[in-house]
Amino acid sequence: MRRLIPTGDPARPVEFAEVSQPVPADGEVLVRVEAFAPNRGETFLLERPKPGLLPGKDVAGLVVQAAADGSGPPIGTRVVGHPPLGGWAEYVAVPTHSLAVLPDGIDAVRAAALPLAGITALRLLRTAGSLAGRRVLLTGASGGVGHYVTELAAAAGAEVTVVTATPARGERLRRLGAAAVVHEVAAARGPFDVVLESTGGPALPVALSRLAPGGLLVWFGQASRTPATLDFFDFFAGPEGASIRHFHYAGAPYADDLDTLVRLVGAGRLHPEIDRVADWERTAGTLVDLRERRIRGKAVLTTGLTADRAADRATGRAADATAATGRAAGRATAPAADRAADRAPDPAAEPATDRATAPAADRATGAAR
Repeated sequence: MRRLIPTGDPARPVEFAEVSQPVPADGEVLVRVEAFAPNRGETFLLERPKPGLLPGKDVAGLVVQAAADGSGPPIGTRVVGHPPLGGWAEYVAVPTHSLAVLPDGIDAVRAAALPLAGITALRLLRTAGSLAGRRVLLTGASGGVGHYVTELAAAAGAEVTVVTATPARGERLRRLGAAAVVHEVAAARGPFDVVLESTGGPALPVALSRLAPGGLLVWFGQASRTPATLDFFDFFAGPEGASIRHFHYAGAPYADDLDTLVRLVGAGRLHPEIDRVADWERTAGTLVDLRERRIRGKAVLTTGLTADRAADRATGRAADATAATGRAAGRATAPAADRAADRAPDPAAEPATDRATAPAADRATGAAR
């Protein structure tokens, strides 16, 4: 099968390789990948890839091999999954505790945009606590996580101020429920009960200064890739008694959160923000654009195989097996049939036999197809 592997070249971070198909563990299904979505954090890992790095954590596709332990969905089920690695490939093994079944109304492209960003948003907002009637400041809002957080927090009753680089990106966030849009943290008008901070560097202490006394800052990223410096005495200028909480989304199982995301999308209460959909032949360039912040929201790459075509292939494999069994049975029974014909060589019997067996043979051949 084909898989994208790291090159170590920042200008062309991945390339195709022919590798063996993964062998699922007992609690894993094998998924034929229809679409996958890279995350900006993965682009950083590709700059100096460790030996054996197999990127890819957000996938959607079709189950072509069920889990050996009986857990998870059967063959032919459309799913969205969050495997630990290896999703940028034609096939990936996904733990059954880290996938959700997709309804007919959600296509693979939208589904692939859900896992990491959506799970992060759900868990981040749980960390922030009840948001009804509270003022929330969200930095770095134009990425995949930011769009989900904005929509979910506004729906929960929060008054959300978002920080985003351009007016165009801000307009989309307004439509998702943002009460105010600013283009630098210093322009945000506090105080805020909760600050959700993802940029680090010099922006973090500025965001902290907008926090109300006793408020909460949840630090969930450092997109600037620059360390932050805090001064103890700055807290006395406003956010005295504030709490800073480090946040990392990771921790399986993910199935319940994926089910929640799928349900929200299906109900029209969550809208994946997808800025680019491209064939996976264009993955390398898309990764560069994602790293350089030229993509708003999510990018999704498609492998060119739809669920229907994957199902056809699975059915074809089953039909081949059935046909092989039929040929073997035919070879075993033919001599006996010949001997029976020799014992009863009545010409009138042959048309009768043909009339009786031809429809059944046609039906069997049709089933094999």
